[in-house]
Amino acid sequence: MPWLGLGVYKAEDGEEVKTAVKEALKAGYRSIDTAAFYMNEQGVGEAIRESGIPREEIFVTTKVWNDDHGYEETLRAFEKSRQSLGLETLDLYLIHWPVTGKFKETWQALEKLYKDGKVRAIGVSNFLIHHLEELLEDAEIVPAVNQVEYHPLLVQEQLHKYCTEKGIQLEAWSPLTRGRMFDHPLLEELSEKYGKTPAQIILRWDLQKGVVTIPKSVTPSRIQSNKDIFDFTLSEEDVKKLDKCNQNQRFGPHPDEFV
Repeated sequence: MPWLGLGVYKAEDGEEVKTAVKEALKAGYRSIDTAAFYMNEQGVGEAIRESGIPREEIFVTTKVWNDDHGYEETLRAFEKSRQSLGLETLDLYLIHWPVTGKFKETWQALEKLYKDGKVRAIGVSNFLIHHLEELLEDAEIVPAVNQVEYHPLLVQEQLHKYCTEKGIQLEAWSPLTRGRMFDHPLLEELSEKYGKTPAQIILRWDLQKGVVTIPKSVTPSRIQSNKDIFDFTLSEEDVKKLDKCNQNQRFGPHPDEFV
């Protein structure tokens, strides 16, 4: 799984999402993250096919939505997503949110999809420690990934530690705080120190924390800029300074309140 990918949340299906995905692939991205809920899987699939890049070089993630939880329902939802994407096999399939009382049955369906070779890896999204503990009581397969809101204002150290201990890769959605942290004094200081944008500083911090990151953008210049994070390294001291920005602040829903 690539450390950097393109997120396409709120990218409109059709030309907008197709252009974003093609620009990302052209820039060197090899991971695209979508979801049934985003309603743009078809455009993502078309862009991948039209890019001319071999399918096996591109890591594709999608997710099952809350309304489709349940064993049979999830199997049907997966097939619908697979057909929308126009792909024979998916690289990663996630439970989008931990719907209370349903996600364990949904996980059983994901395990079947994995065993049947229809998806190369399965995981979860927006799971807190107590959700993971409940899931692992009966799971045959440990989730490969837990995709959560993660940025310097929401560091989630205990969740990160727990996932690391269980062999679950943490992945950050909304890593750039939807732009609301770009004028933070520390980011301005680090931007000047390293000659990088605030966005690049945050994304580099993600990587050095061992967190996969999938910034969303439909703007070609930002897609390119977000990728330019492999030619510098933050000092350990600066990583810790960013860690201390934590305020447990969410810009998206809290998993215990959303479902």
